[in-house]
Amino acid sequence: MTAKAAKLLRILRVADWRAALRRHRVVAGVEHAVVLRQFNGCRAVVDIGANRGQFALAARHVFPDARIDSFEPLPAPAAIFSKVFAGDGRVRLHPYAVASTSGKAPIHVSARDDSSSLLPIGSEQDRIFPGTAEVAIAHIEMRRLEDVLQRADIAAPALLKLDVQGYELQALRGCETLLDAFAWVYCECSFVELYEGQALADEVIAWLRERGFGLLGAYNMAFDHAGRAVQADFLFGRREQEQERDSLLRSE
Repeated sequence: MTAKAAKLLRILRVADWRAALRRHRVVAGVEHAVVLRQFNGCRAVVDIGANRGQFALAARHVFPDARIDSFEPLPAPAAIFSKVFAGDGRVRLHPYAVASTSGKAPIHVSARDDSSSLLPIGSEQDRIFPGTAEVAIAHIEMRRLEDVLQRADIAAPALLKLDVQGYELQALRGCETLLDAFAWVYCECSFVELYEGQALADEVIAWLRERGFGLLGAYNMAFDHAGRAVQADFLFGRREQEQERDSLLRSE
């Protein structure tokens, strides 16, 4: 069975995932559900770079009672997200990118909108992931996280997720004043420069370590045709959360 077939089979087993695929052609991020199940009683998820709701679908399935605040600045995927989660009063969509400053900014729109970035799309991105070249520039709104959410909106324990196509460090800086509200950070990072000027994985790891988050694992590794590691989803947690997770895994 191919990886795509296995993913489809997992989607078909969950009613909400089936509905999102059938009605809106949104493929739930089932690969993230395995990671999310390690967390004990997550009550709030802040989902930065939500696109059409792929990650939010996985988070809602694993954490049925959690509040989810998702951020997606591009109108087209945001409109689909809103349809997927229509009627779910515990999911809120905010039409912004998260950054270290608030204001307007140009975004480089990819032929695949989930590869769009506030940074210019590099040649390596389209070489390794064909069909992701820039097709347009749009203008979107940026906000610091504190300009949208208050600490009271983030019930503990909480997860901060980022999938922002090379803009990870800038987005994290935009979350810094509320970073201590989170127990975990789950962030896609790259080992090679796919977007011009992006911070690579080692820089993001060091930045989070300086702020009390240790690396717990790397998941969903992507490789190029030569077998070189390109990017992965990195999970970070505070020391007490790491100990709790290890205790939970040992008890299973």
